[in-house]
Amino acid sequence: MASSNSCWGIEMGAGAVKALKLERSGDELNVVEFAVIPHKKVLSTPDLDPADATRVALGELVTRFDLTSAPVAISVPGHSAFARFAKLPPVEPKKIPDIVKFEAVQQIPFPIEQVEWDYQTFKSDDNPDYEVGIFAITRDRVMERLALWADVGITPDVITLGPLAAYNAIAWDQQFNPRTPGTVILDVGTNSTDLIVCEPGRVWIRTFPIGGHNFTEALVSAFKLSYSKAEALKAQAEQSKHARHILQAMRPVFADLAQDVQRSIGYYQSSHRDANLTRLIGLGSTFNLPGLRKYLSQQLQMEVVRLEQFNRLSVEGPAQSEFQAATMNLATSYGLCLQGLGFQHGIMANLVPVTVVREAMWKKKVKWFGIAAGISIAAGGVSFIRPFLDDAAVASSPRLPVIDETIREARKQKADWKAVADTFASDYRAANAAALPVHREVFPHIAVDLGQMLKAAFDRADSERSAGDAPRVRFGEFQSWYVAPAGAGGGGDPFADPTAAPASGGERRVAAELEISTTHEDQVKARQFVVDTLQQWLYDHADREGAPYTVDTGRFHLSVTESRRIPPAAETAAGGAPTPGKGFEDWDPEVDRGRPAPGTMLIGGAPPSSGGSSPSGPSSRGNEDVDRLAPIEDAPPLAKPGQTLNRLRLHWELILRETKAPENPA
Repeated sequence: MASSNSCWGIEMGAGAVKALKLERSGDELNVVEFAVIPHKKVLSTPDLDPADATRVALGELVTRFDLTSAPVAISVPGHSAFARFAKLPPVEPKKIPDIVKFEAVQQIPFPIEQVEWDYQTFKSDDNPDYEVGIFAITRDRVMERLALWADVGITPDVITLGPLAAYNAIAWDQQFNPRTPGTVILDVGTNSTDLIVCEPGRVWIRTFPIGGHNFTEALVSAFKLSYSKAEALKAQAEQSKHARHILQAMRPVFADLAQDVQRSIGYYQSSHRDANLTRLIGLGSTFNLPGLRKYLSQQLQMEVVRLEQFNRLSVEGPAQSEFQAATMNLATSYGLCLQGLGFQHGIMANLVPVTVVREAMWKKKVKWFGIAAGISIAAGGVSFIRPFLDDAAVASSPRLPVIDETIREARKQKADWKAVADTFASDYRAANAAALPVHREVFPHIAVDLGQMLKAAFDRADSERSAGDAPRVRFGEFQSWYVAPAGAGGGGDPFADPTAAPASGGERRVAAELEISTTHEDQVKARQFVVDTLQQWLYDHADREGAPYTVDTGRFHLSVTESRRIPPAAETAAGGAPTPGKGFEDWDPEVDRGRPAPGTMLIGGAPPSSGGSSPSGPSSRGNEDVDRLAPIEDAPPLAKPGQTLNRLRLHWELILRETKAPENPA
C-alpha cells in the first residue's frame, strides 16, 4: 500500500455509495471529505441491473471527488464472503500459520486455490488458547469488484469484509478494552444483516438474509404499492399519519429479525459458555424505524442503542449536521479508513490478490523510474567520453597469448566437469535409512485394533455357545507389511529417492492378513461368523480420530483356505487319516499365500511367502533359540473327531495418513 497520511474508505452498498476520506495526525483523525450518494433505485428493486446501477453511482463519486490522491479501501458485503471461526489446538506461536492454513482448507467450502483469504488470531489475557477467524471470498467475486474500479482508473489498496470494517470502527470509536462489556453490533443493510459479537480477546460474525428489503417487500404486499413507493413510505414511516398501519404491516419482519438475532446469539453462547453479552449497538438506516429498538430490547432482554454520533470523529462548520445524520451509514467507511491508514487495533484482513498489489505498486513507481533514468543518462553523459577512448585503445592493442591460454583451460575444465556430471548417480541409501522410523507408530495401533477384533469374535463365539451351538474359534498367524504406492520412493528399494512423490492417486498402505480356524459346521456359517465380527469391527472403526490410518473398506478379501471334516476314530484307524487326537493345527496344509507387490516392506511381520515353506536365516534360528529356552506347550486340538474344521484368511488394507518424512541428508 502507498504510504500516505490520508485514505478513502468506500462502501458500495445496495442502497447508496458511502464514502469517507480521513486524514491522520498521530492518533488523531480529521474528516476531509464525506458523501452518501443514494442509488436512483435500491439495488434490490425488481428488474434492476445491479451492476449498471453501481457503475452509475461510482461514476458520480469519481466525478465529484479526486480519488487518485490517496489510497482507497473498499468493502464487500458479508453475505458475499465467508467468515469462519475455530479454536486452535495448543501449538507454538511460530506454528500457527501452518495450523491456520490447514483449518482454512477444511473450513472454506471452495478449493483454496480459487479464493483469496486472510486470517486473524484472537487471544484474551485470562485464556491461554488461541482462536482464529478465517475470512475468504472467491477470486471471481474479487475480480468483478476490481473490474468495476478499473473502469474509473482506480485500483483499491484494501478489500475487506463489511462486518470487519464495521467492527474496527466501533471498537476504535468506542475505545473497546479488556473491561468493555460483551457487545453485539447489528448492522442492518438492504439485503442482509451482519451480527458481530465482541468480547475481550474474541470476535464472532454471522450474516443472515434479512434487511431493509424485507421491510419494503412487506409494505408492497400489504398495501399493493410499487417497490419504489413502498421504499419511500418506509423512509417516512415515523412522520406518516398511517404510522400504526405501516408498523403493523412490518411486524412479521420485526419478528423474523429478532428471531435470527436470538438464534445467532444463542449459538454463540452455546459454544462460549463464559459469554456475557449486555448491550446491542444498531447500525444502518433501518434502525430509524420507530419501535424497532424497543422491540429488540424486549425480545433480547438487553440494552439496545442506535449509533447517533462518533465519539472520536467530527466535522466542524456547516457540514456538521449533515455528517451527524449520515453517522449510522458511515461506520463501515470509517473502519475502512482506519485499516488503510495503518491502525492495528482491529481485524486487518486484506483480500486484495497479491498479483494486483504488485502490479499497482509497479504502476506507481513508473514515473520515478523515468526520473531516475533521466538522471542516469545525464550523469552517464559526463563520463561517456573517457570510457569510449579507453575502449578504442584496448581494441587497437595486440592480443596477449595468456588470454588464449586461459580460454582453452576454461573450456577443458568445463568439458571435464560435464563428463563427471553425466555419470553422476544419486545414492539415497543414507536417506532411506533415516526414513525407516517414519510411521513407526502404526504397528502399536494395529496390535491394539487386532486385540479389539479378537475380543469381538470371542464374545460372539461365547454368545453362540450359550445359545446352544458350540462353535470353537482359534486364531493363527497374523502378518502385516508395508505397500509403497507406484512412483513413490522408500518402498524397499535402498536406491530410490525417499522424497519422490507417489504417482497420481497413489497411497501408502499397510496390508494385513489374519488366519482364523473355526468348528462351524459349514463354510457359509464360518464366513458369516468372520464377516459379522472381524470385518464388521473394521467397518465400524474405519476412520477414527487419533489413528494414523484409515481402513479401506473396499479392499476386504475373505477366503476359505481349507475346509475338512475330522474323521471319527474308526474311520481314521481304517483309512490312514490323521490319528485321533490330532487337531487342525497339527496337520497344517501347504497353502499358497501369494507375495506382496515388489518393493513392499515389513511392518510388524514378514510379507507372505509363496508355498508355505518355513522361514530360514537368522530370524528362524532366533525362534529356535527362544523355543529351547521357553518352550510353549502344544495347544489342545481345536476340533474333535466328526467335526468340520474351516480355515479362513481375512485380508484388509490400511491407508496411512500423511506423515512428514525426514529431510534428505544429501
